[in-house]
Amino acid sequence: MGIASMAWVARIPEIKDAVGLSNGQFGFIFLGSTIGAVLGAQIAGRAIHTFGSRPMVNISSCLLPAGLVAMAYAKNATELFFALMILGFGYALTDMSVNTQAVVVEKILNQKWMSSFHGMWSLGSFVTTVFGGAMISLLTPKENLIAVAVVSFVTFIPANIYLLSPAEDEHAGDGQEITDAKIPLFGKSVLPLWAIGVGLISGLIAEGAASDWGAILLRDNMNIPKGIYASAFASFALAMITSRFLGDKALEKFGARNTVRYGGLYGGGSWAICLAIAIPLSSVATIPALVIANIGFIFAGLGIGPMFPAFILAASRLKGIAPAVAISRVGVIGIAGFFMGPTLTGLLAQATSLSWAMAYPIGMMIIAGYMSRSIKED
Repeated sequence: MGIASMAWVARIPEIKDAVGLSNGQFGFIFLGSTIGAVLGAQIAGRAIHTFGSRPMVNISSCLLPAGLVAMAYAKNATELFFALMILGFGYALTDMSVNTQAVVVEKILNQKWMSSFHGMWSLGSFVTTVFGGAMISLLTPKENLIAVAVVSFVTFIPANIYLLSPAEDEHAGDGQEITDAKIPLFGKSVLPLWAIGVGLISGLIAEGAASDWGAILLRDNMNIPKGIYASAFASFALAMITSRFLGDKALEKFGARNTVRYGGLYGGGSWAICLAIAIPLSSVATIPALVIANIGFIFAGLGIGPMFPAFILAASRLKGIAPAVAISRVGVIGIAGFFMGPTLTGLLAQATSLSWAMAYPIGMMIIAGYMSRSIKED
């Protein structure tokens, strides 16, 4: 999923220039993926509760590559908008479904695996980013996106075969309590979901901005040359891979609440300090500035890495709500942040500059650390 959903990251500056958009206009384009993701997450809960998670993954496995192909052929802002909408819908449907599977796998194995599963997503994102950066001089963005779409579609086929069947994935609950496919949007009973969702959206806003604006920040604000400006997201993704594969041990040793709290506070603070030094330094010392900026993105990746798994697990353990429904409801709130973050960052960049606009995702990362208080420990 990481390969399919993040295939365009390394080519974002070229796609932005090809369509001829300003930072503010490009930020609005991201609303396509936001709308698609919210719709996908909203539909996912009830669909998974009714039919099971594997049938939903079978559907989304077609939508993700289709979104990439549509993006490859997009010739204007409108076509790019709807391509991102398809991609966002497929991403959210896949994400909610496989997270439902992961919760049950942890129960079956009686061992923490959620963070490592998300580490595989980050690994796919990193591989795709490196591939995209390496192919800049060899493939056009269109050829790059189509190639990744084909590879991801073929890879989905054997992967889906080994997912838990609807009879095994506890999509309607664990059988010990009655659960419903529909829960109220507001009310006392869903306040814990909203608290978790606020923490999740804060972390995902930071993640989305680091993913989608890192290359543009290095290119436009620090004058980093073509082929190297993708290093911001590569550094971020590599750090996230590390923190997520180590995250299960961290969650076990320190607890989910402390892991998220310190990751948000220290990771976000370090990211801010590094960018505050690197951006002005780039006008006189490009290489040192590049190194410091990438160190900042590394701190961001290390801090953000365990957040999504921790908040998702917290939602899945709420009493009286089927895990698939709880995950999808939190997903409606939180996953939109992954796509909304770049849009709002773009608007702020248009009003001020991208350098100042990055304070927004950094601040949200710190808020995510604060919202760790919504996580109830076992």
